Amino acid sequence: MVFRIAIIIVILFVTWGAIAPDSLSATTTSMLNFTTERFGWFYLIATFFFLVFAFSIAFSRYGKIKLGSDEDEPEYSNSTWFAMLFSAGMGIGLVFWGVAEPINHYMNPPLELQGKSIDAARVAMPYAFFHWGLHPWAIYAVMALSLAYFKFRKGAKGLISATFYPLLGERVNGPIGKTIDVLAIFATAFGVATSLGFGVLQINGGLTYLFGLPATFLVQAVIIAIVTVLFLLSAQTGLDRGIKTLSNVNLLFALCLLLFTLLLGPTSFIFDTFTTSLGNYLNNLVQMSMRMTPYSQGKWIQGWTLFYWAWWIAWAPFVGMFIARVSKGRTIREFMIGVLLVPSLLSFIWFSVFGGTALEFELFRGYDIVESVKADMTSALFSTLHHLPLGTFLAGLATLLIITFFITSADSATFVLGMFSSKGDLNPSNRVKLTWGVLQSLIALVLLYSGGLEALQTASIVTALPFAVILVLMCWSVLKALEQEDRERRKKERERQKKLDALLLDQK
Repeated sequence: MVFRIAIIIVILFVTWGAIAPDSLSATTTSMLNFTTERFGWFYLIATFFFLVFAFSIAFSRYGKIKLGSDEDEPEYSNSTWFAMLFSAGMGIGLVFWGVAEPINHYMNPPLELQGKSIDAARVAMPYAFFHWGLHPWAIYAVMALSLAYFKFRKGAKGLISATFYPLLGERVNGPIGKTIDVLAIFATAFGVATSLGFGVLQINGGLTYLFGLPATFLVQAVIIAIVTVLFLLSAQTGLDRGIKTLSNVNLLFALCLLLFTLLLGPTSFIFDTFTTSLGNYLNNLVQMSMRMTPYSQGKWIQGWTLFYWAWWIAWAPFVGMFIARVSKGRTIREFMIGVLLVPSLLSFIWFSVFGGTALEFELFRGYDIVESVKADMTSALFSTLHHLPLGTFLAGLATLLIITFFITSADSATFVLGMFSSKGDLNPSNRVKLTWGVLQSLIALVLLYSGGLEALQTASIVTALPFAVILVLMCWSVLKALEQEDRERRKKERERQKKLDALLLDQK
């Protein structure tokens, strides 16, 4: 039933986007503006709460509890695990925004600063850290912890609704639970489909830079067709072969591109930027987390921070489920520290290298990166790499990285959507994965043609408001379950100690 309802809703929205993209865009944009304007404060408080909760639970007395039985060991090595987290959670987005976001903040900075000034450059990178660092990974960590704990520790179904058993009891199997699961599929299918569409645009941008291919719908349709075949082939091989191998390849390509750019670019400036930006970010973390503009009525927070928070929350079901699936056997402390710190640090380094290089080129070498970003956001990375030695080689490597990230994200999404629509089956059938894979690509193709891609992305983000409430309740539910387990453990220890004391007394 969940599968059928979700498919019907997806098809209805895609049909709307194909036939009347302007109508869908106007409606979803109005809904998004309403949620961010009226509930922006809730997004900020909730997201900061998730960060505090994640660190608190990691260093609490529950930190030694395993996500699985006490005898379970991690299925994947640390390096493979980190590669999977990075690829599914942020990969293709970092490639797209690594240059574009810092340059955008430099052009139109927060805090009512003057654009294209030294002060604007100074805040550009800490805000990129803020949007791609601890907060989004805390959102993912909370969702993934709940799913992994109830699935692997308690033997529940691999569904978001199953995590509410301590609060709802058997009602999780009724309309409330079904609604939660349909909402998760809705947000995941639309979010991934729009990301695939934007990924195709960036692949097209790389091929245009390298080979002069035109940026036309026909070229984009061919790209989608080829990549769809590749990720569906990967999906048929399963988690341990397809996604695992691709994630390791992604990390290798990403590290090569990162190191080449670091060594060929303004190395000293990059290290200085990383150090200064990290210090500013950590020093102002709480203030940035709670910053609104009620007195100036500025729109920067709404357009960037609140949009990102809603986007990460909407993506939480997909990324959280995937992280949960690959984290069995790890302790809560190990899981939380790994999910929060390692991907965040990689994001900080990535922005420092690519955003720092772009800012140095703009500020001190006279290369007009700003105009390139204004002209075409998808070419921001390529216009920066162009000014480096071996620029064509690096652009080719970046394009290859986008393609492998694209395939991994799509493969991961078909896997998660298969789980959601197969009653939480950890190994959904190839038929279900094939259905979702083809449907995602068709959604992206139809909306690229009709111009409704951004409207569908906005539609998925609108689901963030109910999901923010769901995430808060998830924290309560998992905490309640952990407290119950801890009480039972201490009770067993007391009984064991009583038996031991009685035995010692008898021996005396």
